[in-house]
Amino acid sequence: MDFKKLNTIGGWLAFLIAFVTYTLTVEPTASFWDCGEFIACAYKLQVPHPAGAPFFLLLGRLASLFAGGNVEKVALTINMLSVLASAFTILFMYWTISLLGRKIVGKKGEDLSVSDTIVVLGASLVGALAYTWSDSFWFSAVEAEVYGMSSFFTAIVIWAVLKWELIEDEAAANKWLIFIAYLVGLSIGVHLLNLVTIPALGLWVYYKKTNKVSLGGIISALLIGLVILGILMVGVITGIPSFSFFFEKLFVNSFGLPFGSGMIFFVLALIAALTYGIIWSGKNSKVWVNTALISFAFILVGYSTYSLALIRSNYNPPINENDPSDVLSFTYYLKREQYGSRPLTYGPIYTSKLTAINKGTPNYKMGEDKYEIYDYSPEYVWGGQMLLPRIWSQDPRHVSLYKSKLGLNETQEPKMGENLRFMMSHQFGHMYWRYFLWNFWGRASDIEGSSATAIFEKTSDLPTSIQTNRGRTNFWALPIILGILGLLYQYLKRDKDFLVMFLLFILTGLGLVVYLNSPPVEPRERDYIYVGSFYIFAIWIGLGVMAIADFVLKFLKNDKSKSIAAVAVGLVVPLQMVTQTYKGHDRSDRYHQVDFAKNLLNSVAPNAILFTGGDNDTFPLWYAQEVEGIRTDVRVCNLSLLGTDWYIDQMKRRTYESEALPISFSKDQLLKGINDQLPYVENPNEQVKAGINLKQYLNLVRNNERAIQMAVSTGELINTLPSTNLFLEYDAEAVRAQGFVPEKYEAGLTGVMKWNIGERDLLKNDLMVLDIIAQNNWERPIYFGGTLSPNSYLNLKEFLELEGYAYRLMPVQVPGARDGIVNTDVMYDNVMNKFEWRNLNNPDVYYDSETYLKVPIITARFAFLRLADQLVREGNNEKAKEVLDRALEVMPDESIPYDQLAANFATFYYAIGESEKAKEISDVIVKRADEELTYFIKKQRSGEVTQWGMDNVQSFIQGDLRDLNMLINITEQNDQVLAASYKEIYDKHLASLQ
Repeated sequence: MDFKKLNTIGGWLAFLIAFVTYTLTVEPTASFWDCGEFIACAYKLQVPHPAGAPFFLLLGRLASLFAGGNVEKVALTINMLSVLASAFTILFMYWTISLLGRKIVGKKGEDLSVSDTIVVLGASLVGALAYTWSDSFWFSAVEAEVYGMSSFFTAIVIWAVLKWELIEDEAAANKWLIFIAYLVGLSIGVHLLNLVTIPALGLWVYYKKTNKVSLGGIISALLIGLVILGILMVGVITGIPSFSFFFEKLFVNSFGLPFGSGMIFFVLALIAALTYGIIWSGKNSKVWVNTALISFAFILVGYSTYSLALIRSNYNPPINENDPSDVLSFTYYLKREQYGSRPLTYGPIYTSKLTAINKGTPNYKMGEDKYEIYDYSPEYVWGGQMLLPRIWSQDPRHVSLYKSKLGLNETQEPKMGENLRFMMSHQFGHMYWRYFLWNFWGRASDIEGSSATAIFEKTSDLPTSIQTNRGRTNFWALPIILGILGLLYQYLKRDKDFLVMFLLFILTGLGLVVYLNSPPVEPRERDYIYVGSFYIFAIWIGLGVMAIADFVLKFLKNDKSKSIAAVAVGLVVPLQMVTQTYKGHDRSDRYHQVDFAKNLLNSVAPNAILFTGGDNDTFPLWYAQEVEGIRTDVRVCNLSLLGTDWYIDQMKRRTYESEALPISFSKDQLLKGINDQLPYVENPNEQVKAGINLKQYLNLVRNNERAIQMAVSTGELINTLPSTNLFLEYDAEAVRAQGFVPEKYEAGLTGVMKWNIGERDLLKNDLMVLDIIAQNNWERPIYFGGTLSPNSYLNLKEFLELEGYAYRLMPVQVPGARDGIVNTDVMYDNVMNKFEWRNLNNPDVYYDSETYLKVPIITARFAFLRLADQLVREGNNEKAKEVLDRALEVMPDESIPYDQLAANFATFYYAIGESEKAKEISDVIVKRADEELTYFIKKQRSGEVTQWGMDNVQSFIQGDLRDLNMLINITEQNDQVLAASYKEIYDKHLASLQ
């Protein structure tokens, strides 16, 4: 058998299977989280959040050209880039396993027997398919995120090192090392995860170059690998920006040369030094020096993709995060300084006390002809620090969770034992091993926080809602068993290779956990970070086939039959995996993530200012505007970014049809460290307590007036908020003439808007919102997104009017309207005529619980609920029925299971005389709650909560009891017999909890 030919064919077969799988399940448009931002930035080569992924963006731009001018297909073409990269990952994984398998057999390709060929290629296929259909890798393979391409670079680098190892000719081998260096450089322009493999891969270099392997040599090789990693992380990625600014400051401030001259000199000097070193080492036959310098040069060539951010930023694109258009901001961007840092080896924990604030590194700005220091970053000095601090965050929410997870009360001080226990239980357990089990054991459900499946639990014992959960998988532990067999087999047969693979597994898994030092809660599940570790384990799954052939099937005498049988047994594992995982990864025909964005944009009036919150509030809107051209008259203003000087500066520029925002502060008044936080300090003056004029207060802040300032520990003066009561004067007749205030509230147009903002500090983004409101003079509509946190509304809810997915700000207060009022005319037109709900009513389309059944679905149902509620209050039962029927039509229980909000629909159906529909909704919810309570109360009482986690079990129980109680109260007023039956169910479960 021609092994080389079959190996090539086998690899491309694995590629084809992966490519078809991902193509059939790819998201047709922009997914939630970062995908909308990446697609928008790739389409127009804009600047996303650091680290920016410039190489991914360049390839994404090329991919978008295949849309052929159809903007609705742009997202699909860029998603297909991840599909292609992920399929190539599987290709190189197949060839990697075959290389490792051949090393175990100990023969060259042309010397392999038929049985050897079958088992090696079969092992390669089994391992490649296991990874193809694994949970975490599949998730990233079908959306426009960097993790699919990052996995590709990991796969090709590992394969290339193994290929290099086989090459005996030194000159040819060194070319492969240079190729590997170039791949590493390019990978920096996608994601840094690939770099973690360097220390372990250095061992293969050591194995090849040494005549005798020793423990000391292994340790030295690892240390050299760590040094190389340090050079890349500190010397290249963050060091080059730092060095370039050192020369820039020297040339501009000391030599009086123009801005940019120092950076240009540094780049040219670096190129010249590298060139000289390469030429000198070549002439003097310094082979390793020459190879190292050329490799370093190729790393820099790959890293140079970051010049995209500098070039494109100078064109002021609409998305221009951090505005890296000059040396200062470009350095800040490359060093990722906006994310701050987390203590790793030594630092404070949540009970540490701040003992001093010292002046840290200077903050520079560009003056007229030189760089000027305008402030210093604070350097915090803490008492009560700890080695390897894991419980480090002082966010009040995090502190509460630390205490809860560790069982500590308010007075107890955590010791090193509790610190390490948190690391083992939460960081290692919850944030890694749980994800590992998802991929190779089974996942209890797609509900956030779910753990591994109880594999021997009967499906019939589960409540229907869990049985039908598409994220639930059960692999019967087969992948783990096969992987452990492969791990042990490699250790017994090729312990050197096993050491490298084991280190790769640790570094890309638990090593990353230690480095990331995650807080006790994350915005979403983070399993995609650890796909490199899962990649290594999938290789062991493949090698497990060889273990079966060599050990388990030893009783078979015919080698060929033994190999065929081992491959057949091994293929059961990935085939069983795909039958479980396909339904939870099929994103075809899913469009609501973009419809959500369109609906939010279409909630607002022309030329509006729309304040939004985090990633899922903003990135889909950026996609809709930048790619599909939806409502480009609306200025989307992200409150998370509005606390940065560069973003505020961009808001002061016209974008498409949207005029600049009316911000009165200059850039110098909003630089990093200036007016970041204005603490509330009550002024004793009774007149000030009674209320301050907002415009006058903003003027005092702009001018740094001593009257509103206080001294801090560093001796500096900072601005404060002296009163909780604010008022804003306006032209009542001009507002009335605009006609956006409903007629029944026009009497409230008094010419003065007064409210109490509460005893709170003002962050910079709060200050900007107040400034925009004050300077706008009601000339442009101002809206707050409906998904913002309560603090983001600045206690203005009684001045807000709901018109869809967003609240419009009015100068009229409606006392008692704690969640704003509803403009039924505008909102009815928006919800019934303008909003889109593509495929929300299609039960064949998958909407995962972690994302969709949170913000987007809740927002949609809440809009229907508020509108129906107000229509019933106004006595317009006919329109209320239309709204309720439409809500059930676009989001039926079959596709979007009824939740607590849907339970409220029963109230309004009863109110308009549609008792049968009310009963239908109630019965569905009660039946589901009954099943879930029966199951989860039993699990809680028996302590069998491992696959769910105690928090999830309690959440199910509390939520279902709340729904039952609410439906009892609703039904008692309309159908006492039905209410009694519901109460019987409620009392039964309540009694079982006693």
